[in-house]
Amino acid sequence: MLWQTLITIPAFPQRITYRTPVLFIGSCFASNMGEAMRQRKFPVTINPFGAAYNPQSVVQALQRLRSGKPFEKKELVCCNGLWTTFSHHSSFSHPDAAVFLQQANDALRAGQDAFLHASFVVASLGTSWAYRHKEKNTIVANCHKFPATDFERSFSPAEETARLLAKEIAAEPARTWVLTVSPVRHWKDGAHGNQLSKAHLLLAIEQLQQQFPNVRYFPAYEIMMDELRDYRFYDADMLHPSAQAVDYIWQRFSEAALDGETTTIMHEAEKIIAAQQHRPLHENTTAHRKFLTDLHQKIQDFSARYPFIPIVES
Repeated sequence: MLWQTLITIPAFPQRITYRTPVLFIGSCFASNMGEAMRQRKFPVTINPFGAAYNPQSVVQALQRLRSGKPFEKKELVCCNGLWTTFSHHSSFSHPDAAVFLQQANDALRAGQDAFLHASFVVASLGTSWAYRHKEKNTIVANCHKFPATDFERSFSPAEETARLLAKEIAAEPARTWVLTVSPVRHWKDGAHGNQLSKAHLLLAIEQLQQQFPNVRYFPAYEIMMDELRDYRFYDADMLHPSAQAVDYIWQRFSEAALDGETTTIMHEAEKIIAAQQHRPLHENTTAHRKFLTDLHQKIQDFSARYPFIPIVES
């Protein structure tokens, strides 16, 4: 008996392998999917400036990665003793301005290198709503707890979102762009407002698919709404997917994005990684010493066959 309405996801014409550099950018859901690949030792780079939720901030991040223009002192802002910029997530904030700037530009250089070499760009859009800083007249990726009166709220309709992203996609025609709408619900907009916001993102992506042959859509939002239609698949806030839901959506992503050989290699890598994370109750036993010897041999054999996959002995 089937207990779900399963969504058909066409396999990507171009597949991700262990030799395929991938850049994940956008909402925290991009970080979730990117981290799932990183844990499995794929060559991925995840949100070099931290999560960004609205299309304008995602585009600004892509433009910065392409140009490589360093962050400067004039871009810094300070709130509650922490220095940052409106391009960065709060996880980058630092009490020392010079340290923040150094770390931000180190991440920018690494991110630019990853962007220039990425065969796939996976962009997750969270909301059509954005906040514009009145004084700086710029859309911000994060408000950093500045007073709400410093910002004005704006809505990006589907046509504007498609236009912004189209410029970035047209500039990189050799890459595969995988676009997705985050399954995280933005409840501050209300139930109806959240649906309208997501609908405009979906319409924008549909326009881009019609316009560009190298654009793919991954239905993360639909999987959450239909295949996982139950609050047990949500975190405690009832808005974010649970860890179990993230794992399930990652599995569905891997089915569409990875070829058979890569999936086989990945499953072998997963077993080794799981064994490395095992913590025995009793270390000084014959059984545990044999376990370590066997694991060492498996890692040696795996590394000999796949030297490009960075599994090292812990």
